[in-house]
Amino acid sequence: MTKPFKIITIAQVKAMSKARCEIKDGDRVVNVINELICGGLKKLQVLSDFDFTITKQHMPDERIPPTSFGLFNSCKSIPRHVLEETDRLYRIYRPIEIDPHITIQEKTEKMVEWWEKSAEVFKGFPFNPDEIDEVAAESSDYLRDGVHELFNDLNNNNVPLLVFSAGLGDCVVSILKQFNVLLPNVKVVSNFLKYKDGHLDGFIPPIIHIFNKNEQVLKGTEYYDSVHNRDHIILMGDSLGDAEMATGVPSSSHVLKIGFLYDHVELNLQRYMDAFDIVLINDQTMDLPKALVSLIQSNES
Repeated sequence: MTKPFKIITIAQVKAMSKARCEIKDGDRVVNVINELICGGLKKLQVLSDFDFTITKQHMPDERIPPTSFGLFNSCKSIPRHVLEETDRLYRIYRPIEIDPHITIQEKTEKMVEWWEKSAEVFKGFPFNPDEIDEVAAESSDYLRDGVHELFNDLNNNNVPLLVFSAGLGDCVVSILKQFNVLLPNVKVVSNFLKYKDGHLDGFIPPIIHIFNKNEQVLKGTEYYDSVHNRDHIILMGDSLGDAEMATGVPSSSHVLKIGFLYDHVELNLQRYMDAFDIVLINDQTMDLPKALVSLIQSNES
């Protein structure tokens, strides 16, 4: 059972005062937090991006952690021509993905085009998937501070955590396993490699890109059926597209969107504030999500 609880001011969530925290609509944030607390853990689910959300956006020495695809590209058996072609495609399509002047419809078409071309590149050469685990085992721990505690808190309270990644799912899973956070409550939805006779054969459909990774992709799946009644959602991401991950949930849902912003802060801040309820600037921790889960948990009796 839960008991009535009211957050009077945002200042009561101490994690917000420790970081640079920008909020466009304080009344809405207070209301949603209150609804999450009153609803309790049984109504809660968490949606999170992976690259630069579960992982840090930068290390203390300012090094940028590898993305899931960056990890894959470190595997020793990847042919040089594959690395060169993926780099060429990145330089063509990445600027389109982040250009604020291009419409979502145009971006989506280009993202599909990018993935289709990438799928052709990732074909026809031998690859042992154990290589991914070997590279992951050599990685330093570049998960955000507090990831381990957050994941364990959610798992211990049977709260589903969906890791939604437009990156490479094989590497996402490997990193989560390496750092002991691939727990029973964690579901990874991403792009996974397909194999044929020991050779890579593109990706297993459907392709997940930044503009289609939302709960509509999951409709009809066993996972969707298991969580669709959990209409209280904490969403976390580092890109504007991540803010749409809850698209497809019932309109009655209470969704709190947390955005992590690091690059070109002044240029991007307003757009992030329009997309996310709370924007955390250069915060490499999970302090705020941990605090929210703790508040919800403390209201259980």
